[in-house]
Amino acid sequence: MLPAIFVSHGSPMLALEDAEARDFLKRLPALLPERPKAILMVSAHWERLRPAVNAPPANETIHDFGGFPPALYQIQYPAPPSAALAKRVADLLAAAGLPTDIDQSRGLDHGAWAPLMVAWPEADIPVVQLSVQTRLGTTHHYRLGQILAPLREEGVLIVGSGSFTHDLASLRTSGGRIDAPEPDWVHAFAEWMTAALLENRVDDLLNYRRLAPQAAHNHPTEEHLLPLYVALGVAPDKVNHLHQSTTYGILRMDAFAFG
Repeated sequence: MLPAIFVSHGSPMLALEDAEARDFLKRLPALLPERPKAILMVSAHWERLRPAVNAPPANETIHDFGGFPPALYQIQYPAPPSAALAKRVADLLAAAGLPTDIDQSRGLDHGAWAPLMVAWPEADIPVVQLSVQTRLGTTHHYRLGQILAPLREEGVLIVGSGSFTHDLASLRTSGGRIDAPEPDWVHAFAEWMTAALLENRVDDLLNYRRLAPQAAHNHPTEEHLLPLYVALGVAPDKVNHLHQSTTYGILRMDAFAFG
């Protein structure tokens, strides 16, 4: 049975730049017990007031960023959609009292395609996206994972794609260097979160904003951490720290498996 995964997608340049996190993503398929029949991506870059899944005729590659090299805008990741999986997700959530929209026009944003194109460059596994509801916080997203857990038994890989730390306002301190040193405030937060995950301290994690050091500094807004809680909710009692690295000093690129 497949685990749920959380990956940090970092900068869109992950698709092009050499980095430890990119090397990890290349190895990710070999770490899984089986090849996924489909992938459900919970991306920080799709925010809706209530849950939504996408089911377009074809997955458009959305270049939802600006100011990057032209080569990045030429990338296409034409993974097939899956109307059946989108309906299955919507049905599971609706049965739990969470009405869910099915968006028949939205494609894949870079929170989905950037890590996927490194891990599965053939783009031959069906991909469906699920939105985050940033205003609803950690407990809501943990519950989403609990509701969606049966998908593991159906060969679906649930992937939360966000960032372990994400204070983009501090990027200027890195001088644009991908190998910039990690400041203490990033390290302290990431180490607290890692310990809480490995020690199965779910209540502490749900209340990280109050308990974790430098929480608001590392996540001025929560959308990039909430995909972690969906993956955590799938299987909170078995956590594996798959990867740890830092890019641009302030972006921790950690990845975890749950289950």
